[in-house]
Amino acid sequence: MPELPEVEVVRRGLAAHVTGRRVRAVEVFHPRSVRRQAGGAPELVERLTGQVLRAVKRRGKFLWVELASVDAEAPEAALLAHLGMSGQLLVQPAERDDEKHLRIRLRFDDAGPELRFVDQRTFGGLTVTDVTGPDALPVPVAHIGRDPMDPAFDAEAAVGGLRRRRTGVKRALLDQTLVSGIGNIYADESLWRAKLHYERPTATLTRPEGRRLLVAAREVMDEALAAGGTSFDALYVDVHGDSGYFDRALAVYGQEDRPCPRCGTPVRRAPFMNRSSYWCPTCQPRPRRRHA
Repeated sequence: MPELPEVEVVRRGLAAHVTGRRVRAVEVFHPRSVRRQAGGAPELVERLTGQVLRAVKRRGKFLWVELASVDAEAPEAALLAHLGMSGQLLVQPAERDDEKHLRIRLRFDDAGPELRFVDQRTFGGLTVTDVTGPDALPVPVAHIGRDPMDPAFDAEAAVGGLRRRRTGVKRALLDQTLVSGIGNIYADESLWRAKLHYERPTATLTRPEGRRLLVAAREVMDEALAAGGTSFDALYVDVHGDSGYFDRALAVYGQEDRPCPRCGTPVRRAPFMNRSSYWCPTCQPRPRRRHA
């Protein structure tokens, strides 16, 4: 699934092309793409039609568009995008042919470019949901923690949360209620930069090590964002369909048996939570097991 940099690339593209535009018509072409909407396609169409796309927001890996009628001062609801494994939000001219896997189309009053949701595997979808709290968060996102790129991110609180988790540091880093936006790719890259093994018990993590890890996460995601994100195939693209190229700069993720950029030791891979972890055995030594 896309992680924070890839989602932020999409957010910026949407903000530039759909902010302030009023939805004239909505077409739903596949029921799975609206399965999270309680009333299905009819409810999505009803709640979206006539609404203004006010602002495009993100928290961690979660992306949404604030909705409001023309006269409303505050957002009334939000269009929440679930990108899943292959979801794409594309800004396309109305005259361009439909994509093979087009699932939802939004047309606007100004007759400008359309917003299309394309999803080959149909794991993703769009949902109109109520917002809650002082930050006007979509209800399904209200429990998600802030991410290291958020100006309001409390690094010291996050370090304390990491150290209290009583698990491996990578598992804690992937906990979106604690620190959002980090997935498998950037967890491995951050741990490599911080010289921490993914199985390191969080209870043994010092505060300086925790700070170093979060700084590494911020740095690697900043660099990935500048490169347009990480695209391993044609499914992770921006709103114009262009791929990112940070995969060329990955130090350990997906680099099994290749030399570590820091010390030259071959990178290793191990199964991890139905995925994989990549690390350098020299720079990131495995933690010693405690004897009873």
